[in-house]
Amino acid sequence: MLNDLRGAAMSNHFHIGRSDLKKFLLITVSTLIVVCGTHFFKFPNNFSFGGVTGYAVVLAEFLPFSVSTINFVISMALIVIGFIFLGRSFGALTAYSSVLVSVGLSVLEKLYPMSAPLTDQPMLELCYAIALPAFGSAVLFNVGASSGGTDIVAMILKKYTSVDIGMSLFLTDLVVAVSACFVFDIKTGLFSFIGLMVKSLMIDNVIESINLCKYFNIICDDPEPICRYIVHELHRSATVCQAQGAYTHGKKYIVFTALRRPQAVALRQHVRTVEPSAFILISNTSEIIGKGFLNS
Repeated sequence: MLNDLRGAAMSNHFHIGRSDLKKFLLITVSTLIVVCGTHFFKFPNNFSFGGVTGYAVVLAEFLPFSVSTINFVISMALIVIGFIFLGRSFGALTAYSSVLVSVGLSVLEKLYPMSAPLTDQPMLELCYAIALPAFGSAVLFNVGASSGGTDIVAMILKKYTSVDIGMSLFLTDLVVAVSACFVFDIKTGLFSFIGLMVKSLMIDNVIESINLCKYFNIICDDPEPICRYIVHELHRSATVCQAQGAYTHGKKYIVFTALRRPQAVALRQHVRTVEPSAFILISNTSEIIGKGFLNS
């Protein structure tokens, strides 16, 4: 009995460690994606559509330091301020990601200095300057972290004032985009405005796509084979309700369940095999809160 308990404890410890390792790897990879998009596409073109990196691009025009150095100093200062005003709620994951962004930009500046844009196509460069950081930031938000920067300022404002965090982030980023029109030129400013708008939309869409699931309503005569497949093969659960057909007045059952996309494909094929006459309604959803999905 003691050995069984010890084995269960070790198995649980390994599971938790593996989960933490997966989150750590996701944060590291997504942060490095943000770093690459910022260094190779955002900095060389002076795109200033928000965040600490946007402020660093603007301030680099007035200070005798590189963009990555200014970004590093501001990010470190915000991390310290975050721990002072937010305490443990600030989060070690956000601190780690913020430090990794600053260090990564500094390392890339030494290894691959960018004195000019990679191409002569500013719109192409803008697409990558938006897509890479937006995708990385979306993954970070999805695992409960962020790349720090102006997010920390927004978190402080939310805690101590009545300012909404979304509005504070938008206003902070808007200031940077407006300043780009005066510090650089109108073309750079307009590119920055486009980047600001598209970045916000893309982050929301990427997060929704990552969390996208399928919600099933299956109207059938015999729910047992369908539920058995959901529970034992897909390792999910379902709810069964008794119903009555409006036309035939015959006895029917409705099976409700929510699945990840690969599981949804498998269930659809199984239902068509075991009961071809079943009526299946499938809808998309990215907001499922409960065991096996979002925790809160």
